[in-house]
Amino acid sequence: MTVYDIIRSPHLTEKSTLRSEKSDRQVVAFRVRVDATKYQVKEAVEKVFDVQVDRIRTARFQGKMKRQGRNQGRRPGWKKAYVTLKPGHKIEFFEGL
Repeated sequence: MTVYDIIRSPHLTEKSTLRSEKSDRQVVAFRVRVDATKYQVKEAVEKVFDVQVDRIRTARFQGKMKRQGRNQGRRPGWKKAYVTLKPGHKIEFFEGL
């Protein structure tokens, strides 16, 4: 499993951007693999973005039941990681806008 397999995508929502702006340390949310550990997520973020990670909190979410007419199914579950960076480090997703 490579570092690019662990981090699926940044989870950019209003809540995550407010959390990043409100605190003195930057907090960034990522969608990660369900079977990834905190140590693997830390290593992947440090290698991909060249920053130092202070701590990581993870949350797992169950997939929702969805239906379309008579057919019903379940969306897959997913995992989110809140990555707190050390002071002086920053990740910018929209640079130069």
